[in-house]
Amino acid sequence: MDPGPARASDPPMSARLWAALIAVWIVWGTTYLAIAITVRSLPPLLSAGVRFLTAGTLMYGWAIRRGDRTGDRPTARHWRSAAIIGAFLLLASNGPIVIAEQRVPSGLTALIVASVPLFTALFDRILFGKRLPNQVVVGLCTGFLGAALLVGGSIAGHVDVVGTLMIVGAVLAWTLGSLYARQANLPARPLVGTGMEMLAGGTMMLVAGVLSGELVTLHPSEFRVSSVLALAYLLVFGSLIGFNCYVRLIRSAPTHLASTYAYVNPVVAVILGTLILHEPLTSRMIIAGAVIVASVALIVSAQGKPVTPEEEAERLREASGE
Repeated sequence: MDPGPARASDPPMSARLWAALIAVWIVWGTTYLAIAITVRSLPPLLSAGVRFLTAGTLMYGWAIRRGDRTGDRPTARHWRSAAIIGAFLLLASNGPIVIAEQRVPSGLTALIVASVPLFTALFDRILFGKRLPNQVVVGLCTGFLGAALLVGGSIAGHVDVVGTLMIVGAVLAWTLGSLYARQANLPARPLVGTGMEMLAGGTMMLVAGVLSGELVTLHPSEFRVSSVLALAYLLVFGSLIGFNCYVRLIRSAPTHLASTYAYVNPVVAVILGTLILHEPLTSRMIIAGAVIVASVALIVSAQGKPVTPEEEAERLREASGE
């Protein structure tokens, strides 16, 4: 779908920006496959906790030394906000996803997660009374129709019901956390705040893993090399390289192009899940997925306007869970 021409205020796309965009398309699209491979032999919450705690440590350690180090020091209120966002975006969202991918196909997971912009637009209207353009309303109606078709067909097709509902709950948690992040009290430097959220959320995921008994059943001798490599891929490419490419995009690329990851990633995830993991791909999934992706494209393209500093910070926080 053509989201329309770039606005006059949008900067031109250089070769480096195109490379960053393609990297985000591919890298974040592969994270669902990498999660599915990781949880084959690694405990889901503990492995995700290690991923985000390590990524948060590296990002915070790098970002805290840059920019306004005197007037923008993290405070107790900043850490409280970071902990709340980390609880929603990582513990309550990424956590159920990594658990669910033990029994739900990665492609189906990606298609359900793709509905996040639908819930965000709906909650914007319900909770904040935000007026939605006609294009967004159409996208909402068709998007939820596609989501109902997808989830209903998955349950009827004997896909794990609990796992599917866990992913739906994760989508709701992500949406609520993203909405809270808009008004959260955080450092002005987005990378500092994001590092804090990863540190807080990663720590909570480790604690949740221990409390759920994952540490007791941990047997390193049973770890598969493929799972360990997949976790390393998620840490390096998903949380660090992919994230930094996205940072470059939202600061320098036309907004409507930077946002295309929202509907390209699930397509990449479905293709990889089918080709590499031999996951089932039914005609119902194809139709429902196409409807969801097209609806997200409608909503995202309707919001194609220059990004303000506040919106940039919000998008960085939301992207930290990829």
